[in-house]
Amino acid sequence: MFGPLLTDLYQLTMLQAYFDRGMDRPASFELFVRKLPAGRNFLLAAGLEQVLQYLEQLRFEPPDLAWLAQTGRFSAPFLRALATLRFTGDVWAMPEGTVFFPAEPILRITAPLGQAQLAESRVINLLHYQSLVASKAARCVLAAPQRLLIDFGLRRAHGGEAGLLSARASYLAGFAGTATVQAGRDFGIPLYGTMAHSYVQAFDDEAAAFAHFVRSQPGNATLLIDTYDTEAAARKVVRLAAGLAGGPAAIHAVRLDSGDLGLHARRVRAILDAGGLAGVRILASGNLDEHRLRELVDGGAPIDGFGVGTRMNTSADAAYLDCAYKLTEYDGIGRRKQSEGKATWPGRKQVLRRAAGDGRFVGDLLTLEGDGAGGAAPLLQQVMAGGVRTGAAPTLDASRELARRQVAALPPALRALEPAPPYPVAVSDSLAALARAVDERLGLAAEAAETQGA
Repeated sequence: MFGPLLTDLYQLTMLQAYFDRGMDRPASFELFVRKLPAGRNFLLAAGLEQVLQYLEQLRFEPPDLAWLAQTGRFSAPFLRALATLRFTGDVWAMPEGTVFFPAEPILRITAPLGQAQLAESRVINLLHYQSLVASKAARCVLAAPQRLLIDFGLRRAHGGEAGLLSARASYLAGFAGTATVQAGRDFGIPLYGTMAHSYVQAFDDEAAAFAHFVRSQPGNATLLIDTYDTEAAARKVVRLAAGLAGGPAAIHAVRLDSGDLGLHARRVRAILDAGGLAGVRILASGNLDEHRLRELVDGGAPIDGFGVGTRMNTSADAAYLDCAYKLTEYDGIGRRKQSEGKATWPGRKQVLRRAAGDGRFVGDLLTLEGDGAGGAAPLLQQVMAGGVRTGAAPTLDASRELARRQVAALPPALRALEPAPPYPVAVSDSLAALARAVDERLGLAAEAAETQGA
């Protein structure tokens, strides 16, 4: 969808400097989240498929190189090297739909330094956004179990790509489908649609608007009934159904989009049932999120499904993840950052997850790659070797099922909307020892002690 120039300038200036010094030994970078956003108890990994597509297609085309040349920032030999750049590295990642927690790498890239460095900006961009939306959408699913949830978010998404990827991420997290047509074509996500208020307003008579729409979409018509008077419109729907050749079955559902959704749903349900339309479902939309969904569901509102948009696909209450993509090894030597409040763990790592006999997750261990699992499940799996995928990508439906199982295996407190005690993530002795060794090699331990004593 985008080329290699969709990156930060410093990626390219660093590559020029690496090139000038001949630094292109293997490097490992890992992407992780430093801490959970307020109100979140877990996160859900999503976006890996788009990352792998990006790496497979990573190359500089002649127009890209010509534009870089005219900036005057880069040498001709370096640009000639970029012309042949292809991703030849290895990728380890948590499968899409995996639940994860702070400090746990969800992806590791090991490749020649320049390749691994260049990937940083776009890899964060793709994994961050879909994981953010999937995590928010998963909370909506938890708040409204057994209810139809539909992504309505395209129109207020932060750009077209965001609209498409939020449809994908929310479906992965358990939504039933989307209103975004291209997401149906590109990802095979079920499509749902209703009508706009403008459609009703375009007619002089509301009942006539309903009748024409049902005739155009027989058996699949969802009628928006709150343009003027919601309950009066519901009675018009009853009268319309009585005169249709297909009877009540010709009308699939009605939608509410304003006012007190719970109150209107109860009144509309009573009108429809009294009119013989017990099979017509009620859908609701309008600035919904997991908290509003729970309020409606717990309040017994007779709403069969919800269209959820803006607050989900912008993750309105927590609009970003504090995530990073950091160098953990170069030329076989562990590397770590020691910045205040942003220290990282060195080395190529693995996350081992322990589960109880009933399958419920009980704790994770952050450790070095190759450490014994001891009956725990390793979460990072190799998905690319030498720039080539190690196997066929799982289907989106398979990732969706994994997400369902993963969320179901969380301790009950973590599935609640309220903040819960943090899930236990321990650090192995071997990883802690490597961190100390890196500090000692660089003299960081002594410097830290001097600073603390000052």
